[in-house]
Amino acid sequence: MMNNATPHTIDVALGERSYPVWIGRGLLDDHARWRAMLRGRHALIISNRTVAPLYLERVARGLDGLRWSSFLIDDGEAHKSFANVGLALDALATLGATRDACVIALGGGVVGDLAGFTAACWMRGIDFIQMPTTLLAMVDSSVGGKTGVNLPAGKNLAGAFHQPRAVVADIDTLDSLPEREYRAGIAEIIKGAAIGDAPFFTWLEQHAQALNTRYETALVQAIAAKVRYKAGVVARDETEQGERALLNLGHTFGHALETAGHYTTLLHGEGVAIGMLLAARLSERLGMSGPADTLRLEHLLKAVGLPTTVPAGSDPQQLLALMRLDKKNTAGTLRLILWRRIGQAEIVTGVNEADVLAILQKATTEQR
Repeated sequence: MMNNATPHTIDVALGERSYPVWIGRGLLDDHARWRAMLRGRHALIISNRTVAPLYLERVARGLDGLRWSSFLIDDGEAHKSFANVGLALDALATLGATRDACVIALGGGVVGDLAGFTAACWMRGIDFIQMPTTLLAMVDSSVGGKTGVNLPAGKNLAGAFHQPRAVVADIDTLDSLPEREYRAGIAEIIKGAAIGDAPFFTWLEQHAQALNTRYETALVQAIAAKVRYKAGVVARDETEQGERALLNLGHTFGHALETAGHYTTLLHGEGVAIGMLLAARLSERLGMSGPADTLRLEHLLKAVGLPTTVPAGSDPQQLLALMRLDKKNTAGTLRLILWRRIGQAEIVTGVNEADVLAILQKATTEQR
């Protein structure tokens, strides 16, 4: 659907590598806007077999006059693999892509991560544009330049920082987003508020029902607020040397749950939701925070239909072993993102594994 309304524009300020994030309706069809970001004669659209039939043709119409092709993967986290990166690189080779070529990521976080990593690898780095089609990708993975693929040992263990030329967040694509995927995106919005914006957390509590019904005004406001927050963090700490690590609240627990389920049991946002609650409970156990904030988080997650218990059959010892592989760990000790209260997260090093295991063991007794 074409809409001539001016989109929200949020700039990710990285000097010469700064780029815009556009949020609005009809942006996939606003060819003049995003086509200006392509600098060469070649383009490869990377998408998946669910998204491509819905939106690829709309993007392709903006590539008139260029040499372009598409590369499609199956839907799902399990397909964010080195094997598919190799096939995508072969597609660039077949296209004859030169150093000024551009990769266009049309899809959710899996497509965006894989496309960005492919772009980072081809000729040591070419342009790419993010066109996220899921709420989670719009508010999180499309912004900030983290790219990568999964290994059997863990999620996102291979990757690169490679910033896009632009992010084109067309909320038309959310109209076709399944309910479960939509709610997974809300988890990342809640995460941003839980980390560093207590007033926004309160706003989310007050507007949970509006978000559940996809009321557009509330939805766009929530997307813009989360992107604005993340853009500021990325501008201050692009390669996660300090503050940016806070964006991983819930991720160490969540990634372990995703990996244990072979990326088929939980969506990423669902893992983050459960992981945030486990991190809040660990913060409580360590005397960093009180129970009232943990309860508020649990209530908000439930209010938007997100899971708050670990999958049935989860093994605490296996989850702890997977958490040891997390990229944030240093010198063989656990390094977790915990909080003092809603809106005040912090990096905690040397976390005692016995405390983590106790939280995991208790969580497995609460399985539905």
